[in-house]
Amino acid sequence: MQRIAIALLTMVCALPLHALASAVRVDFTETTLKNGLRVQLVQDRSVPVIALNMAYDVGSKDERKGLTGFAHLFEHMMFKGSENVGDGEHFYQIFTNGGVMNGTTSADITLYYQTLPANQLELALFLEADRMRSLEITQENLDNQRQAVQEERRLRIDNRPYGRSYERLIELLYDNFAYRHSPIGSMEDLNAASVEDVAKFFKTYYAPNNAVLTLVGDFDPKAATQLIRKYFEDIPRQPEPPRVELTEPPHSAERRDTIKDPLARMPHMFVVFRTVPGNTPDHHAMEVLSSILQDGDSSRLYQKLSKERELVAGVGGTADERIGTGSLMISATVRPGVKPEDVETAIYEEIERLKREPAAEWEIQKAKNATQIGYFDDIRSASSRATMLGSLTVKFDDPNLINTKVEKLNAVTAKDVQRVAKQYLIDKNRIVLLTMPAQAQAAK
Repeated sequence: MQRIAIALLTMVCALPLHALASAVRVDFTETTLKNGLRVQLVQDRSVPVIALNMAYDVGSKDERKGLTGFAHLFEHMMFKGSENVGDGEHFYQIFTNGGVMNGTTSADITLYYQTLPANQLELALFLEADRMRSLEITQENLDNQRQAVQEERRLRIDNRPYGRSYERLIELLYDNFAYRHSPIGSMEDLNAASVEDVAKFFKTYYAPNNAVLTLVGDFDPKAATQLIRKYFEDIPRQPEPPRVELTEPPHSAERRDTIKDPLARMPHMFVVFRTVPGNTPDHHAMEVLSSILQDGDSSRLYQKLSKERELVAGVGGTADERIGTGSLMISATVRPGVKPEDVETAIYEEIERLKREPAAEWEIQKAKNATQIGYFDDIRSASSRATMLGSLTVKFDDPNLINTKVEKLNAVTAKDVQRVAKQYLIDKNRIVLLTMPAQAQAAK
């Protein structure tokens, strides 16, 4: 990894970023096993490690009313043992062999990833295949992990300042149930889950024909392919999972709400606009717009709201990229003594300025540079390369996007930024959620 970093640094010094983006590529091969498992290989002999990423085409979008939180529940259940692996042994085998591992769940996708010394490739494949083939789904394991997820919900949402705010935000932002609930699920739905419900969800979505295996690192491609076939190819294919319709009906007016939070100490504001699906020209323009507006200390919102007018304790956000409808999210924590409506007005002033006047060339270039530097940092690591490649394959069926994303962002112009600002950052697409400290609200 160090040699890759030095090589990239040398190239950065020798080439401008836009040229470097074209010069640096992730070369990969892809094949599909007879059971439908897509396999991607990226050989990198620079460091004696391997990174294995399993990307499943399942997220909270695939859950149904009354049975939410299943995708996130399996992020925990997948470590409770399988036919040849005991409860917690997956962790033990990875850690005692010098590796690291984790899993993550979002609305669109579930990922399991691990990095190990190169001589432990077979171990990683065995562990990953055994739980795909024969995960131990019992009442005891379900009860245990249901409680773990519920405790995680208490920690991250129910007993955390502003924890409920994001859940309320997506309820306002989306009408389609697929995106209208959070991946962690509700207490009621988790309590209602039966072993039969969970087993059916696993059989439907955690099948080889609904997954992408990405391997990056120090291995022989022929030998690695033989091992992958040995451990995965006889896992039975399952019927194709039902695909969720992610279309959102258009909003006809702004939506807003105010909620009270007894744990909050300062007012917090979300200003969010519905935009477009990911991996589209308009989304790429929205990423550049978001960077200009709220990425770093030189961004417009930081300069105006924090530095010049001292209205906020913090401001920032992102252009949320999803398979379905995405959004531009702006998050601002209001300083004590400041009226939230003054913060909201200041945000709109900067948005209107983007619509009225094309962004300066240095702002456009700064946004592109930040994206490219982030890209180079990601592909330097075997683990993040594997995660990126698998994620792009599942979300957009375009693994080569790992090599073309920067080019697509580089094609964005100031006119594109101005155009998407006028088209999407409009009143009827806007959601405003204000979270007020409960005591401050009650004192009014």
